[in-house]
Amino acid sequence: MTAIVDPDRLLAALEQASGTADADAVEIALLGKAGEYTRFAGGRVHQPQDVTETQFTVRALVDGHAARAATGVLGGLETAVARAAELARSVARSAGRPGAASIAEPAEAPKLDLWHEDTVAFDAGARAGLAAFTMGEAERAGGHAAGMFGRAVTQLAVVNSAGVAHHTLATEAIGSLTATVDEGTSHWIDLHRSAAALAAEESVRRTVREAVAGRGRGPLPDGHHTVVLGPQAAGELLGFLEAFGFSGELAAAGVGLVANRAGEKVASALVTVADDATAPYGLPIGFDLEGTPKSRVPLLSAGVVGAAVTDLASARALGTAPTGHAHVAREEPPSPVAANIVLSPGEHTEEELIAGVERGVYVQRFWYTRLVDRVAGTITGVSRDGCFLIENGRLAAPVAGARFTHSVLDLLATVDGVGRTVRSQPVMNVWNGAVSAPALRGHGFRFGAAS
Repeated sequence: MTAIVDPDRLLAALEQASGTADADAVEIALLGKAGEYTRFAGGRVHQPQDVTETQFTVRALVDGHAARAATGVLGGLETAVARAAELARSVARSAGRPGAASIAEPAEAPKLDLWHEDTVAFDAGARAGLAAFTMGEAERAGGHAAGMFGRAVTQLAVVNSAGVAHHTLATEAIGSLTATVDEGTSHWIDLHRSAAALAAEESVRRTVREAVAGRGRGPLPDGHHTVVLGPQAAGELLGFLEAFGFSGELAAAGVGLVANRAGEKVASALVTVADDATAPYGLPIGFDLEGTPKSRVPLLSAGVVGAAVTDLASARALGTAPTGHAHVAREEPPSPVAANIVLSPGEHTEEELIAGVERGVYVQRFWYTRLVDRVAGTITGVSRDGCFLIENGRLAAPVAGARFTHSVLDLLATVDGVGRTVRSQPVMNVWNGAVSAPALRGHGFRFGAAS
């Protein structure tokens, strides 16, 4: 595993290209990722895949108006700079008055330990061996396994005409698995900068055991239930927090929690969630594609509504300092994005959380989740895979997936137990994005058709 573009050559090329722009200011960022993935199913490794992605984004400013261009290759950078500058001049002429766009000023980014040699060692041979172990565990249980193990290197660099020059390299390891034994299924996913942190063999054994226990699933009765959400289910719900008003754009528009309920307690005192670039979980990285150092942004602090994540534009609209969350997704306009959401762990094992429930439901994960009501924090979706009734503090009969429509905020207000083991999962369409959570216990979660 090496850098996608040689760092010494890269920074020099970015600085040279930024100096060629016929514009008041220019910012250039490289977003690069080179991944190697070993997929397996049907008793064999299949579709091994190496993927390298590079995107150079250019933002040029003329009279306070900004325009963007992009290229996938270093050799196309000067053309992209010229195109961005031309577009910015055109926007400025059309506007007829100065704009307010800006670039970041030089500032030191946090120094993070993002390179792990155990991930470097997680090569094709190691991944194939782990896949063989996984399929063997499932076969010995009378079932089969399908999934993927992978490693990647992420490279982010930002240079601008104000003197910002940041560069970082980060490793990434990921594992995912669906084990099936008869009609019983169980799913696991985790990612980390360190391959060892996945605890892959232990996770595989647990997932297969849960698939065996999931045979003979029955329907889950409609109604309001005490629930213990596994880390995957908890993380899926937390991924919606930004949509409830923790985005700088929403806050500046007067929409959602930060704009209307900042400082108000909306969740249990056990619930502390932050977008934290310095956390030992998920996919931390020290600065954003505008070159702004990332800061820890408290979303919920002991249940109290905190702040929004911002880029330069949304911070200016709010009158605050930018938090380093500029982001450009495929086929979407630039916007601030929470990219490393973390629910602080508690003191309990999952078994201890379950032991505190007389009657309830254990939910392994949710899928097909969608936003229903931004203000109320309501989403809809389906539970899936290793889900069980809880009776007298123990897992009992397995249950099939069930539809739910419920307010995430309402559930977080009832939390009376948080687990201590954190797992992470990627966030769809967010570059280098992850959400990390332990298990949690809450009450009154409604399964069944929406009322």
